[in-house]
Amino acid sequence: ESIMAAKGAKTEPAPPPAGAKPQEDKKDDKEPLDKPQKLVQPKHEVGTRKGCRRYRWELKDSNREFWLLGHAEVKILSLGCLIAAMILLSSLSVHPILTLIITMEISIFSFFIILYSFAIHRYIPFILWPISDLFNDLFACAFLVGAVVFAARSRRSMHLHYLLAVILIGVAGVFALIDMCLQRNNFRGKRAKKHMLISPPGKEKEPQQGKGPEPAKPPEPAKGKK
Repeated sequence: ESIMAAKGAKTEPAPPPAGAKPQEDKKDDKEPLDKPQKLVQPKHEVGTRKGCRRYRWELKDSNREFWLLGHAEVKILSLGCLIAAMILLSSLSVHPILTLIITMEISIFSFFIILYSFAIHRYIPFILWPISDLFNDLFACAFLVGAVVFAARSRRSMHLHYLLAVILIGVAGVFALIDMCLQRNNFRGKRAKKHMLISPPGKEKEPQQGKGPEPAKPPEPAKGKK
């Protein structure tokens, strides 16, 4: 019996010290450290957003830029003037070139409004949209001023609706000129950098590692005279 009691005493594990913590508590302490932290996305940049999150950010940023810089208001006013002129001229017999110019400008202004409102231009980066919009405003102003001159010369006596339509076409041309002036904000601070093709100092081509200079060939022995 004393031998069995001694064996039982040896097999029992020693109690942990009073100040020691159980292993489960150590595991619990390590678990919160292993949890991944959420990435904080920048507010003024796309960051690592993808899919719908990226499109929502692009949509908000595009509309904020489109409305705050004044492009949306000017384009919508030009579009409204052209639509009103088209309605006034629809009840009169006018030259088809006036209808063509008004219809063309309505479609182009509508295209750019949809493009910027739904942030479609953000997904077509190979086109320089500020330059395209600048040229559009330039040609729109030229076409609309030409339409006003043509409409004034083609008729000696003008109907009231015809006169109002001509005035609205001229106002739309003025708004296109204002929009062209607003486009200058997109080109501020974007000058071409000089010496872009010159390599920076300290980055010259280094000799390839592992290939030392070629050993010099030993001189050939002089041939003796026979």
